[in-house]
Amino acid sequence: MSSTRSPSRKAPATEGRWPVWKLALLLYPFAAGTVAINLFLAGLIAHAVGYSALSPIASILWSLPLGIPATWAAGRWVRSLMDEADG
Repeated sequence: MSSTRSPSRKAPATEGRWPVWKLALLLYPFAAGTVAINLFLAGLIAHAVGYSALSPIASILWSLPLGIPATWAAGRWVRSLMDEADG
């Protein structure tokens, strides 16, 4: 038996990179705010067509859970831009 280390040991591939979940945590307030604004404006459009309007508070409350997939998509997009910049 030799006392050398296994050649299969590598440094982690993500060393120095921001993972998507960290980017998503950073971007969540902005993405949820964007979702709230879009929901409110969609409610105004729906009101013009004949449906009931969506209040600003209801828009904010709906944006909290709906902001999660939007944040994940934004995080993946930012990660791809960062990877392209490293290129």
